[in-house]
Amino acid sequence: MEVLATVDDPEIGKPITELGMVEEVVVQGARVGVRVKLTIPGCPLKDRIQREVTEAVTRLDGVDDVQIAFGSMTDTERQSLSASLRAEKGAANAELDNPFASADSTTKVIAIASGKGGVGKSTVTVNLAVALAKQGFKVGVLDADIWGYSIPRMFGVSGKPVAFEGMVMPLQAHGCKVISIGFFTDPDRSVIWRGPMLHRAIQQFLGDVHWADLDFLVCDLPPGTGDIAISLAQMLPNADMLVVTTPQQAAQKVALRAGKATEQTGMSVAGVIENMAGFTDPDSGTTHDIFGSGGGEELAEALGTEVLARIPIDPRLREGSDSGVPLVVSHPDVPAARAITSIAEGLASRRGSLVGRALPLTMS
Repeated sequence: MEVLATVDDPEIGKPITELGMVEEVVVQGARVGVRVKLTIPGCPLKDRIQREVTEAVTRLDGVDDVQIAFGSMTDTERQSLSASLRAEKGAANAELDNPFASADSTTKVIAIASGKGGVGKSTVTVNLAVALAKQGFKVGVLDADIWGYSIPRMFGVSGKPVAFEGMVMPLQAHGCKVISIGFFTDPDRSVIWRGPMLHRAIQQFLGDVHWADLDFLVCDLPPGTGDIAISLAQMLPNADMLVVTTPQQAAQKVALRAGKATEQTGMSVAGVIENMAGFTDPDSGTTHDIFGSGGGEELAEALGTEVLARIPIDPRLREGSDSGVPLVVSHPDVPAARAITSIAEGLASRRGSLVGRALPLTMS
């Protein structure tokens, strides 16, 4: 049972022993039999559970053979487990409770915004989230760009999340939990939704997804200041916004509007990220400011914040987004990856700060 406790359910992220999934263990000499109750019949990750249970038990001295039999939880057992999981996140009696909005939430929410598309906002989101996960933090990624979602491809993850007693289990990749509308729709069809449907989708992503205990929730916002950005700001008033821009003046001007929107929503701008900040010729070592220079500094000054990093142009950053392997994983020591890692380290160092955070007050 001790070694079985090292095996987590891949969707819920908790030990199978803690979840009541180990129904029986039988030892007969060098043979061990384990009966596992899956949370749902036909669990898509059954093979992974079988492999990890086999590997764990085989590590024990004197075990030569491991036999695994599968069953599934009863309706009563699933309902009990669901109630337990919801109670953990404070949502035992609230279908759309948002655990990240409460004043005592220990999750730091980071909203990645931009004034317009094409500045690398989603690429920064993915690499920043993975950089945080590499530091040992529990990280969730919410793809709030309903119309132009790209997070699934950039993470290299596909499939449909499992629904479990009214909860949705996020998919996982590169150490992060990921949810996106792209997991639920036909990739070749447009998502044509308006305000109320968008608002409801964000509500469900926050309240109905089993995020468990996160250190960081990184949200990829759509460009601009439309319905989704407004809804998310209302639901996550304690979030910090990072504004992504390129060095050119045109991008800086529209990014300023996205950053200024925080004055009406309650979010605070934690910094500016200047992407595509020059290209260094590998042959000559000469740096070319292809998209100009100074936009990040001007934007930070206008928003009353600082430039957290300047990420240079690196073709491998784009290649990683297309292949589903983020640059911070494939080439962690190149300048672009180091710049993103430095942002993650800065966010980690001030994660526990209460500066700018709404606190509950009682009058006596």
